[in-house]
Amino acid sequence: MKNLRGIVAVVTGAGSGIGRGLALELARHGAHLALADVNSAAVEETRSLVAAANSGVTAKTYGLDVGDPAAVENFAQQVQKDLGHAALLINNAGVALFGTFAEVSIADMEWLMRINYWGVIYGCKCFMPLLEREPEAHIVNISSVFGLISPAGQTAYGSSKFAVRGFSQSLRLELKAAGSRVEVTCVHPGGIKTNVANAARAGAGTKPEAGAAAKELFSKVVKTTPEEAAKVIVGGILANKARVLIGSDAYQIDRIQRLFPVKCGEMLMKTFEKRALGK
Repeated sequence: MKNLRGIVAVVTGAGSGIGRGLALELARHGAHLALADVNSAAVEETRSLVAAANSGVTAKTYGLDVGDPAAVENFAQQVQKDLGHAALLINNAGVALFGTFAEVSIADMEWLMRINYWGVIYGCKCFMPLLEREPEAHIVNISSVFGLISPAGQTAYGSSKFAVRGFSQSLRLELKAAGSRVEVTCVHPGGIKTNVANAARAGAGTKPEAGAAAKELFSKVVKTTPEEAAKVIVGGILANKARVLIGSDAYQIDRIQRLFPVKCGEMLMKTFEKRALGK
């Protein structure tokens, strides 16, 4: 996709963070928008910001739980009814969960996987018929640097993001082999200044102080703003990149896992600790 002007772009998790940044960046490129979020008030605020940024684009908002397959199917049908078509799908909605495998429950992990992984699957499956009708179309799935390396304390979140990475890679190859016009990009953001960590659920067996410490550590190591992340993602779409890394920390983590595939997790934790101490 060389030009986003006039296309319809679907963005989940558009009520805040990277999703809101993407809505604003896509509006600047002239894309019409279908914006979804589980928080209806937040996504409506995003729509107001889009209108102020570019009154020439249409932005529709939808309350949506991406982990509900029937709701996602209805969402796709409603987007077709409201906007006629869709050429860009960005599966951005996601949640975080603090706690080691011993501390989180099966229910905790099922909740996270339903949103972070199955939400991507539902989005791709339900919107693929619309995307396939377009002369050019693109899917963007948001993974994480924890889809490259999964450190201690991230058994749930890392599992979901590795799953998104594997699914995206295979889907891109399948679509190419089938001669499809739909392209796929997998995004691995580093630390982004969003509310994901602060809103993270604590595992059923997690001590309150552990969750607070993890959130404090995250606040000290994040570097990139959602607006900066959105620009990089849109650039990746226009360049048809299979993989997009966001932030200097993401590039550093990528190098670590390439050079030290066995010890990379331990090295990552040491890097986080040094950054938290300002070293």
